[in-house]
Amino acid sequence: MGIPRKIIKVAILLTASFSLSFGAASSLAADYVSVNKDGANVRSGPDVKKDLLWEVFKDFPLQVISRQKEWIQIKDFEGDQGWIYANLVSSKDKRVIVKANSVNMRSEPSKDGKSVATVKYGVVFTPLEKKGEWLKVKHEDGTIGWISKTLVWPPDIL
Repeated sequence: MGIPRKIIKVAILLTASFSLSFGAASSLAADYVSVNKDGANVRSGPDVKKDLLWEVFKDFPLQVISRQKEWIQIKDFEGDQGWIYANLVSSKDKRVIVKANSVNMRSEPSKDGKSVATVKYGVVFTPLEKKGEWLKVKHEDGTIGWISKTLVWPPDIL
């Protein structure tokens, strides 16, 4: 049958997403979690015997759709859905993921801000602060800058 499309897609994300090139809450709000372990399995249903749909890497953000005992039904930034074991995610450490092909990280929350890095599709950041339509984010390598909320998912994490 071959390798499922999502596993190939995640493998591509893993290789491309870490290429950070330097240079030039209401009660109705969605609930988000982040994966706390590399290689966490997303399954077709709330059981380890259900089909493996794809694997996600540490810090990958997910939206919670529903909960069933020790399982969480989730949706990722591409709209794909599945189930993940609740112990494999954290609701404390929120993350965002770049959803555009190439994004400029800026020194200030403005299109006029100096570019401090060019970020590729699938790179994950810790959101630090929100200012208007901009998010101040930090990469795991320590790089900090501003990215337009329209270029990351989820856009309203803070």
